[in-house]
Amino acid sequence: MEISASGRLVVRITAADVGKRVSVRALVEHAAPGEKFTDTVGVLTSWDSGVLVITRKDGESVRIPESVLVAGKIVPAAPARRRGPSASYEELARVAARAWRPVESERLGEWELRAAGGFTRRANSVLPLGDPGLPLDEALTVVRRWYSDRGLPAYIQTATGAEGTQEQLCAELERRGWVREVSAEVWIGALAPAADAGDASGVALSRTADEAWLARYQRKGVSEVALEVLGGGSPRSSEAESGGGPSVWFATVPAAEPGAAPAAIGRCVVDGRWASFAAVEVDPGQRRRGLATDVMAALARQALDEGASAAWLQVEEDNAGARALYERLGFAAHHAYHHYREPGSAGAVRGNAGVGRYRSP
Repeated sequence: MEISASGRLVVRITAADVGKRVSVRALVEHAAPGEKFTDTVGVLTSWDSGVLVITRKDGESVRIPESVLVAGKIVPAAPARRRGPSASYEELARVAARAWRPVESERLGEWELRAAGGFTRRANSVLPLGDPGLPLDEALTVVRRWYSDRGLPAYIQTATGAEGTQEQLCAELERRGWVREVSAEVWIGALAPAADAGDASGVALSRTADEAWLARYQRKGVSEVALEVLGGGSPRSSEAESGGGPSVWFATVPAAEPGAAPAAIGRCVVDGRWASFAAVEVDPGQRRRGLATDVMAALARQALDEGASAAWLQVEEDNAGARALYERLGFAAHHAYHHYREPGSAGAVRGNAGVGRYRSP
């Protein structure tokens, strides 16, 4: 906190600092002994009518009356990473979009409207990487109409917690009644440790998600649209073979018994220096045998052979098993991402945003 020469706490932020990352200290009303103050760090997304709203790294918004504010200052936009690859939010967002492509998309300024028949929120949401070219309310009207024409609820994918993320947009959506429905994290790490961590000898790799792979995949009744999203789309498959686009791989650990679903599966997309991991799933009866690590090792070695050096993945906040595995492999959180659903819509997409769901280490 900022402290003056006389030793007093000082508020060094004003309403003119909306949009900047700040650290504030406030008095806690009716606090227990020893809990007089509370500290909040995040992006100052509004300061109206005597109330500050700060959006934290996890996307949660905190309202603080200025009457209880005792200290505040601007802090660096994002803390420096101590290890692993460096990456901007925009770079990761674009790589992630190429790894999970929709069947249909349309530009609205620098926003991309994406649809895939309701298969996952990520393939059926707006990716807002800049200015839509219209005032926000007009842009949201276009978005809602575009998704309504396709029989889908409108979703907007946003991010918080890193330099260049969209805390301000999150706050504007919430003020307009959009509902934050799903939150998860994007983690990044060096690729080589994952390649060295497991035994890839029992893992089979394929360019397609065959019936066996789909038998283990958590989303049942996969449609042709879903298969196109999983495979990266037929035009992009030819690009990958010629080295001109993302390269999609599916990993399978066969079951011990003929005809049974595989013991474990995974999906990887290689795109330049980046490799992504998703759909890492293990038979509940085969957990704690290192199969998830083996799957990631096989996919990571393939990605290294294709020139990748860094990796990213998405993990839900409550998936303790996955988080423990990825921490052991050297991954760390880069930013949080969220899906906001339009007001008054019940939602009609199937599954989360393509999050790799490893059930247990």
